Order: sequence, then structure tokens, then C-alpha cells
Amino acid sequence: MRNPDAGHQRAPRQTRTFTSEHDAKVFASSLLDQTEDVSAGTINPHQPRRVIAPAAIQSWVGDI
Repeated sequence: MRNPDAGHQRAPRQTRTFTSEHDAKVFASSLLDQTEDVSAGTINPHQPRRVIAPAAIQSWVGDI
């Protein structure tokens, strides 16, 4: 049986909306100073749907 208290502590999921992709990248970049578990993406009704996984967040943020 898996112990939920073992391992790293996970912060609760937070969802924020931004008026521009640049603003979202600035916010994600600031979170990367605290943790590597950062993801981003579009929310409904924005199309096409896009998800940036934690493994790809560094390259998505780039050199803002």
C-alpha cells in the first residue's frame, strides 16, 4: 500500500488566467524558481487546446 505522506509534498493545483501568453510565461518562470512541477495550457473556449507538460515548460518559457 502506498503511503501518501512519503516522498515529496505536492502543492495543491492552482489555476490562473492571463490576458496574454507572455504574462503566463512570466508567471510560470517565477514558479520554476520554487518547483519543477509546473504545467500550463489553454482553457475553454480557447482553441486549439494546448497543454504544456512539466517536462516541456522550460523550453516553452524560453528567454522571456
